[in-house]
Amino acid sequence: MSAIDWLSNSVAMPTAMPNALADSPFAPTEPPVTGTAAVGDVTVQSLNRPRPDGVGLLPGSVTGLPRNLWGATATHELVRLIRAARGPALPALQDLMYTILLAEVDPPLDADSRGTLLMARLDWLIELGALDQAQALLERAGPTTPELFRLWFDVALLTGTEDRGCTTLRDIPGIAPTFSVRIFCLARNGDWPAAALTLHTAQALGYVNAFEDALLSRFLDPDLADGEPPLTPPSPISPLVFRMLEAIGEAMATTGLPQAFAHSDLRDTAGWKAQLEAAERLGRTGAISENRILALYTERKPAASGGIWDRVEAVQAFDAAITASDPAAVAATLPAAVGAMHHAGLVVDFAKLYGDRLASLPLTGAVESLAFQVMLLSDGYETLAAGYRPKTPMEAFEKSIATGTPTQPPAGDALARAITEAFAATEAPQDYAVMLSGNRLGEAILTAIQQLNRGASGQVSDVAEGLALLRAVGLDDVARRVSLQLMLQERRP
Repeated sequence: MSAIDWLSNSVAMPTAMPNALADSPFAPTEPPVTGTAAVGDVTVQSLNRPRPDGVGLLPGSVTGLPRNLWGATATHELVRLIRAARGPALPALQDLMYTILLAEVDPPLDADSRGTLLMARLDWLIELGALDQAQALLERAGPTTPELFRLWFDVALLTGTEDRGCTTLRDIPGIAPTFSVRIFCLARNGDWPAAALTLHTAQALGYVNAFEDALLSRFLDPDLADGEPPLTPPSPISPLVFRMLEAIGEAMATTGLPQAFAHSDLRDTAGWKAQLEAAERLGRTGAISENRILALYTERKPAASGGIWDRVEAVQAFDAAITASDPAAVAATLPAAVGAMHHAGLVVDFAKLYGDRLASLPLTGAVESLAFQVMLLSDGYETLAAGYRPKTPMEAFEKSIATGTPTQPPAGDALARAITEAFAATEAPQDYAVMLSGNRLGEAILTAIQQLNRGASGQVSDVAEGLALLRAVGLDDVARRVSLQLMLQERRP
């Protein structure tokens, strides 16, 4: 089962029937003996059918990860590490987590047909708001079990594709929807009489509580709400309740709700400010692309000032300047734009958009140094850094990281010293070496991510070992990006 506590109760999960004799003093003390000669139920599964935990989207040619990534690590340990790595502190670590969780690799050796590791991967994606990725992974696996369908249906609700979810529910045998979902889907499909009849049945049998009764009644007949106060939503709120409240005109603000709910504000039906806030929120976890964020930032001119409008104005002014290839205008607008993106937690997205274009402009002084920092956070950091002439020892050190050969760190800088130590290492640290020799590569990488998260929070002692592991297993590019992001995080303007 998913560990997410706000999912809709969309599927009636099977429960074991109680055994009336279990606590009886007359319970038999010998093993049960069959009372019939009938053949018992037999579960049949194709031997060549892929196990759910092996489902992925990205082939090895894209990720560079081996098929036996999980190796001998137990499934429960991988689940623990994935849950511990939620919300990595650095974009480079977030990108690595996305790559690992979407990779096409073999399931763990102890994996079964339940898809325990797949559920943990999906939970991670959904909680960070990466619904497009989660939906694609669910569709690749096939939402054919109650557990997977429950996730898939809620993702459909949050992305506005609930009609497709209702159609799929009708077509999958063995999935037993709850009364709330039956009523919702019957209404969405236009069969209002059947929906009303189902609600009356649920009311008579006591299968809906007071809130569900009121919500479903208003959903089927909005006139019932005339003169009535708005409903008080439960906590936590599920995607199904969220969507029905929206349908009856009592939409909830997504601020304060789990990250995944922000997707509803990306629709055209939401106001521009709500779309911008949702884009920033989802951009910070890497759930949407930088191009989508920029498209919203530049959609129209802000009609107000302060807060997010100041960020929009700063980005628009800089975008106009760099589009015109005007060095003076870029110099005048870059500091405000970078400051705004730092404040929004999107400076790496900004760098991906503009880093290479900044390198082509003749800038000088402090603005040139600021442009260099942006270039170091971009995808082309190595090439762009190679053409830059450092102005300070710190810039020289950062350039050497970008090229993969860190020089002598600036005196007194513990973080720089830890990075240099990691790049000088010729083998994995001892604890990681034990994992690697035991065919536990994925476990080692996930542990290193956890360790580097602590490093990003100020525990510099964890940086050297985590980076050394990444380099030892061939993830040198990730190690450089992490190092640069750690260094520039401390130099935030």
